[in-house]
Amino acid sequence: MQSENIAIDDSSAPMHPRYFVRIAYDGTRYHGWQRQPNAHSVQAEIEQALSKLLRQSPVVTTGCGRTDSGVHASDFYFHFDADKEIENPADLLFRLNNFIARDIAVYGIWCVPERAHSRFDAIERSYEYHIHNRRIPFVRHYSSFYPYRLDIDRMNEAAQLMIGQRDFAVFCKSGGGQKTTICDLRKAEWVENNGQYVFHITADRFLRNMVRAVVGTLCDVGRGKMSVAEFGQLLSETSRSMSGESVYATGLTLTEVKYPPELMALLVTKAPQYIQP
Repeated sequence: MQSENIAIDDSSAPMHPRYFVRIAYDGTRYHGWQRQPNAHSVQAEIEQALSKLLRQSPVVTTGCGRTDSGVHASDFYFHFDADKEIENPADLLFRLNNFIARDIAVYGIWCVPERAHSRFDAIERSYEYHIHNRRIPFVRHYSSFYPYRLDIDRMNEAAQLMIGQRDFAVFCKSGGGQKTTICDLRKAEWVENNGQYVFHITADRFLRNMVRAVVGTLCDVGRGKMSVAEFGQLLSETSRSMSGESVYATGLTLTEVKYPPELMALLVTKAPQYIQP
C-alpha cells in the first residue's frame, strides 16, 4: 500500500536571524562593492569586519546591487545571516564603525524576516551623475571633468524620451548576466548650477554600465554631436555599439534604494542609531 505523505516538522531546525544593514561608502579606493579575487572591494572589507566582531566565519553578505570600480554610494543595503541573534545591534553598529575603514559608514542594522532579500526585494534605485566643465580640484573624486559646453535643455528633452518601461539593451554592457534588458525608468533629469551638472535617474532596476552609457550619450546630445530625434531612434536599437561612450565612474553615486512599504517600515530610521560619546 502506498504510504501517505507525512509533513515533516522542521520547527526544531536551527534558525539563522537575518539582518539588513544600511551603509554609505566612498568608492575611490575600491573595485566596486562586489567581492572579487585579487582586488579590494567594499564587500570584502565589510565581511572581514563582521566576521571578527561577531566571531563568525565566514560572514557572507548580499548587496542590493553592484557598483563599478570607483563608484560611490550614499544609500546602500546588504543583508547577512548571523549564527545567532545579535543581542545589541546598536552596540555592533558602534563597534563596526570604529573597526572599518573611514571611507565606509554604517548607518543602521535591523533584524528582518528571514526571507527578506536586499537585492531581489528592492523596488526602486536612484543614481546621480556629477559633471563639472571647469577644473575644480576639490570634487575630482566625486564629479567627472567634462570640458565642453552642454545644452541642458536638449539633454533633458532627450532624457524624457527614455521614461517608461522599455528595452535598454543599447545601453547595456555585455557580460552582466541579466535575464532581461527591460527596465522601468521613472525619472531622468539634468540640473545645472554654476557650471556643474547633475543627472538624476531612477528606475526599478539598472543594467550593467547603463547609467554611465546613458550619461555619455546624453552628453553627445548636449554637445550637438547627436540630435534629440537621433537619440529617440537610438532607443529602438539593441547593440551597445550604437550608443555613445561611457563616462568615467568617478562622478556616479547610488543615492537611494527603496523597498516595499512593509519592509521599509522595519527599517525604522535612516539616521545613524548612535551618537559617539
